[in-house]
Amino acid sequence: MLEDAGAENLDPEECMSRAEIEALQLERLQWTVRHAYENVPLYTRKLDEAGVKPTDIRSLEDLRRLPFTTKEDLRQTYPFGMFAVPMGRVRRIHASSGTTGRPTVVGYTQTDLDNWATLVARSLRASGVRPGMKVHNAYGYGLFTGGLGAHAGIEKLGATVIPVSGGQTARQVQLIRDFEPDVIMCTPSYLLTIADAMEGAGIDPRSTSLKVAILGAEPWTNQMRAELERRLGIDAVDIYGLSEVMGPGVGNECIETKDGPHLWEDHFLPEVIDEDGEPLPDGERGELVFTSLTKEAFPVLRYRTRDLTRLLPGTARPGMRRMEKITGRNDDMIILRGVNIFPTQIEELVLGIETLTPHFVIELTREGGRDAMTVRIERHPNLNRETCQAATVVLAQRIKTHIGSTVAVQLEEPGALPRSEGKYKRVYDLR
Repeated sequence: MLEDAGAENLDPEECMSRAEIEALQLERLQWTVRHAYENVPLYTRKLDEAGVKPTDIRSLEDLRRLPFTTKEDLRQTYPFGMFAVPMGRVRRIHASSGTTGRPTVVGYTQTDLDNWATLVARSLRASGVRPGMKVHNAYGYGLFTGGLGAHAGIEKLGATVIPVSGGQTARQVQLIRDFEPDVIMCTPSYLLTIADAMEGAGIDPRSTSLKVAILGAEPWTNQMRAELERRLGIDAVDIYGLSEVMGPGVGNECIETKDGPHLWEDHFLPEVIDEDGEPLPDGERGELVFTSLTKEAFPVLRYRTRDLTRLLPGTARPGMRRMEKITGRNDDMIILRGVNIFPTQIEELVLGIETLTPHFVIELTREGGRDAMTVRIERHPNLNRETCQAATVVLAQRIKTHIGSTVAVQLEEPGALPRSEGKYKRVYDLR
């Protein structure tokens, strides 16, 4: 395991007490509300409609008086209606893929970019990365925040960045062999693809120089962590972020505990809410909401992430709360004949059966007026079909027992399903 960070290497904010963090949050929250109210027409209107003025924010409890922000708000103000500074101060623009509508567009001032790089560097240090290490960055570059966000943080920390981006998996394998990086950054599903490609090329994934993987941009389970650590002989840690709030580096797991990302609360104020939008106490599961505290170009008030989690006390960074690992989103949830199912629940059960591979997709169809779900999963290449077929029966039984829904499980040949080259599409709705 890579060594953990000594206190002398941490940012001063990482060493603050809970009371110091909350005092800083209130000061920055008051600035953010005033900044958003005065410079973003959407927030001027929303706050006026809620009957709230910036001067009404006198304590952190007043946060609940602020209106929520949704992805639809961002789409309605496309492209630059949420910017709170003149375009002349904007140094970079990122955007989502926009696969389900207009993309969400975010902007950054130079101060925003500096803060972002600092927080990604903090996240890397929490992951065990140190100056002088080589980091293979396989997050996608471009409008997606992952590649360039990680890149700046790697350089800020004083590590060496290898800017590979996503795709061209055979080339990724070759560069890992030739350049001998210490660290890889990518999605968990893509690291699985890389491990498969190594084995296909006759390379033992445990024989490479990699010591740690910093994985994010999609939900993944602790069972997937164990699988990747076993196959590659690494430590796998979770980096959390989303473009609407900043990008990667909103929070990160600490390598010494690996117990869910610590949130960098000096820059972001998190909440968890129930289905009615009411705040929940720490420890209760609901939807994660963020208010930015330092962003100049693109401040957000109570942004609904759709991610499901709960807030927990800090461990490796006692002053900063952490969140339970994200394993589902409101918009990922499948409702099958009245039963709520998340793809990560299937992943957890799949990885609990040694004779199955983690390569599976979920197909939703309608049969005879009823919704049906089929899990298509590849058989293990080193086992005969009969053994793997028996394992699919076990999987179907466990889904019925643990989730409460009857599904079909269809065995596929090795390589039959698509491989991740970034964010992996797990669910195909054919209804």
